[in-house]
Amino acid sequence: MTENTTEQTTPRARAGGRRVLIVHAHPDARSLTAALAGLAAEELRGAGHQVRTSDLYAMKWKATTDADDFPGWPRDDRLDVMGASHHAHDTGTLTADVREEQEKLRWADAVIIQFPLWWFSVPAILKGWLDRVFGADFAYGPGVRPYGGGELAGRRVLLSVTHGAGAPSVGPRGIHGPLSELLFPIQHGVLFFTGMSVLEPFTVPKAPELDEAGFRAVAAAYRARLAGLFTERPLPYRRLTEEDYTRELELRLGRERPGASGLGLHLA
Repeated sequence: MTENTTEQTTPRARAGGRRVLIVHAHPDARSLTAALAGLAAEELRGAGHQVRTSDLYAMKWKATTDADDFPGWPRDDRLDVMGASHHAHDTGTLTADVREEQEKLRWADAVIIQFPLWWFSVPAILKGWLDRVFGADFAYGPGVRPYGGGELAGRRVLLSVTHGAGAPSVGPRGIHGPLSELLFPIQHGVLFFTGMSVLEPFTVPKAPELDEAGFRAVAAAYRARLAGLFTERPLPYRRLTEEDYTRELELRLGRERPGASGLGLHLA
């Protein structure tokens, strides 16, 4: 095996539970990120669901995309990553680690991505997971309809994010910018682009200051969100339709909600 994967099934899960993939990224197994990932796995299994996990640091996930990802690509040719990704998919030469993660995504009914916000983005190892796993002809390409279609359509996805800032500083008037906009490139640009139904993120502000009482409150709030993983209404991102967008992929005038601007234009 090239990964740290766990899968447990209960009789209730076999009878009617759903399948959930938890992907998490933190270098310390004693971290809040790891604790929340473990809590989610325990809670979901207790509710009768099947759970698999990808602990990227424990797996020693290769974060960089390079020629080693495409063993079938001619070494004397310039590395065209998109073209090489298409070629690897078509010829069955994807590396084993990428194939395994893609298969887990195909298996899942829902995905939870657990990570700390580092420099306004995901940890590099998680970005590398997105870069390498969400490859051509699997997550994008000529045969994959972006923003609402594709092989990953129908899967729910929840970002569970810890960060050090206070809630007001990532609010509508916060100096860091609204958290919804900080997460937009991941939620809309990667996950919704590839057809997934994106839920409102679960966020933990001031994570380094969390004490035991604070963790108990966070755990209770997280359990409540997990209970709605398959019933909660996803964010109403606009699908890519000719009714809403021009051929240049620009939102048509008059389609926006009253008062909407910026990234909010793409919420129906």
